Amino acid sequence: MEVSFRREIESLRLGAGETFHGEGIMAVTKALLQSGVGYVGGYQGAPVSHLMDVLLQAEDLLDELGIHLETCTNEAAAAAMLAASINYPLRGAVTWKSIVGTNVAADALSNLSSAGVQGGALIIVGEDYGEGASVIQERTQAYAVKSSMWLLDPRPELPTIVKMVENGFELSEASSTPVILELRIRACHVFGSFEATDNKGSQHSAANRFAEPARFDYARLSHPPVTFVQEQDKVHRRLPAARAFITEHQLNEHMGPQDGDIGIIVQGGMFNVLNGRLAEAGLSDAYGNLGLPTHVLNVTYPLVPDEITEFCAGKRAVLIVEEGAPDFIEKDIGQILRQADLNTKIHGKDVLPVAGEYSPVAVAKGLSAFLSRYGRNESARLDDWVDAVEAQAQAVAREMTAPLPPRPPTFCTGCPERPVFSAMKMLREETGPVHVAADIGCHAFATFPPFSQGNSILGYGMSLASNAAVSGTQARRPLAVMGDGGFWHNGLLTGVAGAVFNQDDSVLVIFKNGYTSATGVQDVPSSRPHEEGRGRGLDIESALKSLGVGWVRNVRSYSVSTMRKTLKEALGTDEKGPKVIIADGECQLARQRRVRPANARAVVEGKRIVRTRFWVDPDVCTGDHSCIRLSGCPSLTVKPSLDPLKPEPVAHVNNDCVGCGLCGEVSHAAQLCPSFVRIEVIQNPNAWDRFRARLSSALIRLFGGYGAMPVTEAYPAPHAVPAE
Repeated sequence: MEVSFRREIESLRLGAGETFHGEGIMAVTKALLQSGVGYVGGYQGAPVSHLMDVLLQAEDLLDELGIHLETCTNEAAAAAMLAASINYPLRGAVTWKSIVGTNVAADALSNLSSAGVQGGALIIVGEDYGEGASVIQERTQAYAVKSSMWLLDPRPELPTIVKMVENGFELSEASSTPVILELRIRACHVFGSFEATDNKGSQHSAANRFAEPARFDYARLSHPPVTFVQEQDKVHRRLPAARAFITEHQLNEHMGPQDGDIGIIVQGGMFNVLNGRLAEAGLSDAYGNLGLPTHVLNVTYPLVPDEITEFCAGKRAVLIVEEGAPDFIEKDIGQILRQADLNTKIHGKDVLPVAGEYSPVAVAKGLSAFLSRYGRNESARLDDWVDAVEAQAQAVAREMTAPLPPRPPTFCTGCPERPVFSAMKMLREETGPVHVAADIGCHAFATFPPFSQGNSILGYGMSLASNAAVSGTQARRPLAVMGDGGFWHNGLLTGVAGAVFNQDDSVLVIFKNGYTSATGVQDVPSSRPHEEGRGRGLDIESALKSLGVGWVRNVRSYSVSTMRKTLKEALGTDEKGPKVIIADGECQLARQRRVRPANARAVVEGKRIVRTRFWVDPDVCTGDHSCIRLSGCPSLTVKPSLDPLKPEPVAHVNNDCVGCGLCGEVSHAAQLCPSFVRIEVIQNPNAWDRFRARLSSALIRLFGGYGAMPVTEAYPAPHAVPAE
């Protein structure tokens, strides 16, 4: 796992009268346990990745409560789990990353919503429109509207988040409809506290099973002709029931004064950003004591017309703070006001950005424009704040003597995927460019410098499928890359099975690193079994051959020269049909998390430990820097040359090096200079190690070299050997 939550998980056992302290995702988990869920599952994805991590690490507690936990192979599988709530009074929750994950789950979600549920069904999705977000900037709101599923967007503070989880199940049951809980990244990681209640076991669960299956009822199926009845039921029964529940339980909040000639309607998830800007204007404080009437939509679909009209009645204008595009809420409110014959002017996308993240500055500018238009002098304070922020940015820019160098996202130090792209870059110089279909995952970093490879990214595990038409239009065979996570998620059937069936003449590289690393190192079906994981060790090569792939090669990821030869063979062979190269190398991040604590324990126990790392001889390095252009490793950098005859900076390996060997492999495969040296760092050396160190030091001094450093130091020169 990316992070151990063992200590935090203890707080999940808190009972009534005790105070829970923690972050948003932990609060969501506690709320699930307090709600009496019978089953949970999902597929990892930021910003809700560690919800699955927490559930997996809390499996002992889930077992005590009889909660079934499922690690799903993709989002569609997670959505299909909710079928348990269609026929049984079972509460269930699933989670994934939106919007891309919701796209994968769409088929199951449409059918789930059509049939409706008996037990509460909650879908927890992570949503983020920020510049650093790794999702397409679409909105879950569209799915909620399309399929008539209710959407919660809680105000980012723990008591509200917990209330929305618990009420979400009740809303689902009251209206027989699945409910989506949308969490922005700030809500996932906000810290706070709330008063806990006791965890509840489901009336029926893995610990208390149903004696008989549900009686067959065709009306519970999502299948014609009953789907026509179900669509009518959504409109005539479920929607009014949902609106009644929202009103009765006050899921939406009226904050600030009751009266005022202007007001604000805001998505719950955007409240903290709005409140901060209102505080700058002198219209609120850190505790949300607002000076303007504000209607907080913790439920953004469905809207309750009576709430909207009651709030807007008597006001000259209302500002709608709706992050993302298109403006679903703004249009709905406009329709509600028109039907109620209210002339309240609404503002939203006319003063706020049409799309993208609503940052503090963006909200401040829009709020200032709104206040100024209606004669509120608080806009001047907001303008001063915006001017100060922008002036600070300009001052920093003026102080910089040169532009900041670009820092594109890149692979971790020692990542086993980097050498594959090094080999591909070398081969491109030899054979010419080829079309490369990229994929979702760590390997997408290869689209950035220094590799700059990838012509398309069309979905998780879909790289090979996206090459289907390309393969018939290129002079050279196209190449697709895919991680083992993407392979099991979608690529096995969508890509490989289709390529075999159609005999597509493509080349696929599968990165077998053992985990879905990009989302925090979670297990996949081919992960090796281990103490805290769910890996089953399924064999990728066997799966490929069972589908009829005849050309399969296993290559060690770090062997650049072998990888280059294998890629060249795959691109040039006369054999038709898909050709697959399995690049085998464990995720270095996961390996270091396993190896470093084990080595630390061994050192304390007095055991001999040998670590490998690399070093560049500055006297040999020419300053050509081809090694950097071909590997891009973060630990491979430059430092000033001390030789007056070599003015260019020389290559340098810093202390982040994990000894993966890529720099040496690149040096050898690309026939670069012999300046790379492999070093063995020995801790708790034995007598033979010490003898070798003394002998090497004596020989070096004899031939006029520098004396060796002690064998336990970072650079024990007696043990340095050429990288090749």
